Amino acid sequence: MRKATILFVVIATLPALAADRITGRPFATRSEVIALHGMAATSHPLATNAALDILKAGGSAVDAAIAANAMLGLVEPTGNGIGGDLFAIVWDAKTQKLHGLNASGRSPQALTLEKLKSVLAEQKLARIPPLGPLPVSVPGAVDGWFELHARFGRLPMKTVLAPTIRTAREGHPVSELVAYYWGRSVPRLSKFPGFTEQFTLGGAAPKKGDVWKNPALANTLDAIAKGGRDAFYKGPIATTVGEYIKAQGGYLSATDFAAHRSEWVQPVSTSYRGYDVWELPPNSQGIAALQILNLLEPYDFSKIAFGSAEHLHLVTEAKKIAYEDRAKYYADPAFNALPVAQLIGKGYASERGKLLDPTKAAKRIDAGNPALRQGDTIYLTTADSAGSMVSLIQSNYRGMGSGMTSPGLGFILQDRGEMFSLEAGHMNVYAPGKRPFQTIIPAFITQGGKPWVSFGVMGGDMQPQGHVQIVMNLIDFGMNLQEAGDAPRWYHTGSSEPTDEVMTDGGELNLETGFAYESVRTLVQRGHKLSTSVGDYGGYQAIQRDPKTGVYFGASESRKDGMAAGY
Repeated sequence: MRKATILFVVIATLPALAADRITGRPFATRSEVIALHGMAATSHPLATNAALDILKAGGSAVDAAIAANAMLGLVEPTGNGIGGDLFAIVWDAKTQKLHGLNASGRSPQALTLEKLKSVLAEQKLARIPPLGPLPVSVPGAVDGWFELHARFGRLPMKTVLAPTIRTAREGHPVSELVAYYWGRSVPRLSKFPGFTEQFTLGGAAPKKGDVWKNPALANTLDAIAKGGRDAFYKGPIATTVGEYIKAQGGYLSATDFAAHRSEWVQPVSTSYRGYDVWELPPNSQGIAALQILNLLEPYDFSKIAFGSAEHLHLVTEAKKIAYEDRAKYYADPAFNALPVAQLIGKGYASERGKLLDPTKAAKRIDAGNPALRQGDTIYLTTADSAGSMVSLIQSNYRGMGSGMTSPGLGFILQDRGEMFSLEAGHMNVYAPGKRPFQTIIPAFITQGGKPWVSFGVMGGDMQPQGHVQIVMNLIDFGMNLQEAGDAPRWYHTGSSEPTDEVMTDGGELNLETGFAYESVRTLVQRGHKLSTSVGDYGGYQAIQRDPKTGVYFGASESRKDGMAAGY
């Protein structure tokens, strides 16, 4: 539960860091990592090392990203794994273009909306639950790997997956933050068959420093490395999952696995003060960041200080406006004619911007008419010597996912199906074979048609808000790559959601330690309901490329266990 709302929050300014005497920068916890030939930034050192090893062996940025993602599924199962979905944006140095991949899975074909409502009624549930078999959709990550690899890979998949297979058999010490979230998940998920046997040590979560092995995952990845994507979607693995889900009272089947396909999509963008910010179109929520930036662009932030009441008020109100459209329009485009171009257009932003009161917090905003929290996730980014860069995000949702842990496979299935609406006529309403609304979003920034920054911020509905903060920190407030991620963050909750919730009280603004008391006091006077929380502010990784020298700058924030490294 979130801490109780308070009227005044005493938030001290950040203490001066040792580096400040040299750089004069108040936020960065360390300097940027700088390298020439390649770079990787992930939320775990072992994943970063795996990516670097692949790059040094002649692999591409995509090879390195797949290697890092596979390793993260082993060492950070609290946020991702091959039971989840994947989205990626790739800058291809050869074609000098951005490519987008939507590797999210679909709902079971055998489960209709009527049947789903009937099952929920029998279980006395008002909405799709977060755990168990009902929210499980087809995991798209493995197919995403092979789609990326077929187009941009250099090394054999056996080589790319080898570091994770070896580590899964030999074991690795569990890191501090992962151990914390693992400990929170075990009490909730141990009731499901297969979880305790495969994801605990004697019934308990591994603690910091405990050596963790996952031989079942090693066997699954070995089968994938040898047999390709069909070994996951059309063989014994899919059959095992289908039989397990049926035994738990669910509907996902081997037939759903066999029918799965990823989709290459065109990334979409908006211009922001001479830079182009890129996201993927729905069913993900990336365009919310573009809508927020469009609403903020008319304001001159060269005259508005970072962390000031004016800064925090404007970004919060812009977020509220954009999230009303997010609640109404973001859904699977295969089932809806989505007005994406209009939503991210400057003209629409100009109209919607009239709803933003510079002096008062809005309590309720209706969605426009143009022509989710608890989403633990991993984000990683890689870059190679040729100049290609990958922005990749992957997740099980709600930390370790649904709890559905098929015997002998070593991974947990996602619970993304929880994100469907049950309201007839809603664009995101449940339907068989449909992709649910997705929170996970990779991002990219170009300038003059050239790559500038590949970045992401993890964490449910924090992600578009985090993307906006990184873009503004870099462009409006002149921070370097590391400082942009380490600066204190704001996080607004309580907006209307694509799962039928409606904002009626203006929501709640959470402020991380580091904002001045004067700003807090003014925000309260403007009608904002403020709160503090220890977490929920996401996790950031980024790589920046100097267009003149080709030098890479890497950043990994202090809120996670990860690191950036290059060679």
